[in-house]
Amino acid sequence: MVHKTKGIVIRTVKYGETSVIVAIYTELFGLQSYIVNGVRMTSKKGSSKAALFQPPAILDMEVYHNELKNLQRIKEYKWAILYQNIFFHIVKNAVALFMVELLQKCLKQPEPNPDLYNFIEDAFLHLDKSGEKAVGNFPLFFALHLPSFFGIRIQDNFSERRSYLDLREGLFIEEQPRHPDFLEGEFSYLTAQLLRVMVPDELSEIQLNQEKRRILLHAYQTFYVYHVQEFNVLKSLPVLQAILSDS
Repeated sequence: MVHKTKGIVIRTVKYGETSVIVAIYTELFGLQSYIVNGVRMTSKKGSSKAALFQPPAILDMEVYHNELKNLQRIKEYKWAILYQNIFFHIVKNAVALFMVELLQKCLKQPEPNPDLYNFIEDAFLHLDKSGEKAVGNFPLFFALHLPSFFGIRIQDNFSERRSYLDLREGLFIEEQPRHPDFLEGEFSYLTAQLLRVMVPDELSEIQLNQEKRRILLHAYQTFYVYHVQEFNVLKSLPVLQAILSDS
C-alpha cells in the first residue's frame, strides 16, 4: 500500500553509483530506512535531487510500507518546508547537525510517535527562524527536552535545598553526590531555567556566555551517556562549540 506522510531526514548514505539509503523519521511510521534510486544523477538542467535528502530536510512523501521489510521505498517526494537559513547559515547549520546527531543516537525503534515528530519538526522550524540571541542556547534546549519523549527527562525539582543536579540519576538532590557527574550552583539553576522554557522564543531571555554553554553541553552529554543505550561522544559537539565561540 502507498501511504502519505511527512518525514525528517536523519541520515543519508551513498549506495551504488547514483542511489542513496536514507534514514527518515516519519510522522506515520517513526524511523524508517528507504532506498532511493538515481537521485545522485545530474539532470540536463544541472540539478540533482540529492539535495532533498540532506539532514534535516523535511519532506512530503508517498511511501510503500511493508512491516516485514527493513528497507522501504518512496514513490514520490518533495520539500514539505524550505528552510530559509539552516542549510546556509553557518551557526544554525552547526546547531542543526548537533540536533541531528542526537537524534541519530536516540532514535532506535521504528515506532510511530506523533508527539515526538511534532517536537522535532517544530524545533527545526524555530531554529531556522530564531534570532542570534536564541540560537546559542538552542542546543541546550533541545538536549534537555528531547529525552522526555523517551521517559528519561531530567526532573524539574530544583529548589534552594535541592541544588545539586545528579546527572546519573537525572534529578536535583540536597547533598553533593559521591561521584563527579553532577552540576551545582549557577549551572544547576541555569539547567532548571532551561527545563522551564516551553517555547524556543524564550531562549533569548537566558543570558549565557560560551564557557557556561560549554560546561552545560558536556554535562548534558554525560546525562545521555548514562541514560541512552550505546550512547558515545558526540562528534558534532567540538565543531558546534568552535563555531559558537566565533559567532
